[in-house]
Amino acid sequence: MSRQSGPTSRRTQVTIRLIVLTFLAAVMVAPFAYMVITSFKPNRLALEWPPSFWPNPATTANYAGAWGDNDFARFFVNSLLVALVTTFSTTVLAAMAAYAFARFRFPGRSLAFWTMMLGLMVPGVMILVPQFVLARQLHLTDSLSGLVVFYVGGGLAFNTFLIRGFFEGLPVELDEAMTIDGAGSVRRFFALYLPLSRPALATSAVFGFLGAWDEYSWALTTISDPAKQTLPLAIARFQGQHATSWGLVFAASIVAMIPVVLIYVLGQRHFITGLTSGAVKS
Repeated sequence: MSRQSGPTSRRTQVTIRLIVLTFLAAVMVAPFAYMVITSFKPNRLALEWPPSFWPNPATTANYAGAWGDNDFARFFVNSLLVALVTTFSTTVLAAMAAYAFARFRFPGRSLAFWTMMLGLMVPGVMILVPQFVLARQLHLTDSLSGLVVFYVGGGLAFNTFLIRGFFEGLPVELDEAMTIDGAGSVRRFFALYLPLSRPALATSAVFGFLGAWDEYSWALTTISDPAKQTLPLAIARFQGQHATSWGLVFAASIVAMIPVVLIYVLGQRHFITGLTSGAVKS
């Protein structure tokens, strides 16, 4: 009796887990599915009740309106430019800092590293005003370069921590072998650490891109020129004081998601490896 109840009980547990996970997945997917469906509905049917599973009639007018009638292409290019420059700068600087913290011993090394880590505990909203004052003194307000500078500064600590963990997991023997061959620290960094650290660098790049692409509060604080606004600000403009064109909002949001989805799909393998690397040390 006990022999039969064992496999049966195990199958029951697996079935229950699958049901729970399926329910949770449906809860997470439902808002996105509703957004996609509503983006293809005419404006008058956007908030119909009960909501229809499929738009009837289906229309792409919201996408045409979001892209063509509101200078959306300019905002898209602004966001893409800011995100790409931020991603490259953050990844390069974080890799250099991580290399220094992982392989060099110098006075104040631990203090400098943990001081940097303390910055992760400070909410961005708390330093919004000091950042704005600093940006105004440096004449970085109302400019895309001002966004890039502070986005890089904001993402540097986490990405340094991430890449440092990967560097520390690399065998020291490889480092020593290149040193015996006469390679200096710069050559070891470019010829050894960077090629072997593609998963960590890809993960850092994904986080850097997402952080710059989705950021709203700092862009809202520093950008007042409509020509220099980014996508989050442009999407927020679709929400009027008395009425909101939800079809336009959802269509614009889906267009804004396309680069993020593409980057994650292309770098998924490296992304997962980079997250798990350095987490467990033997």
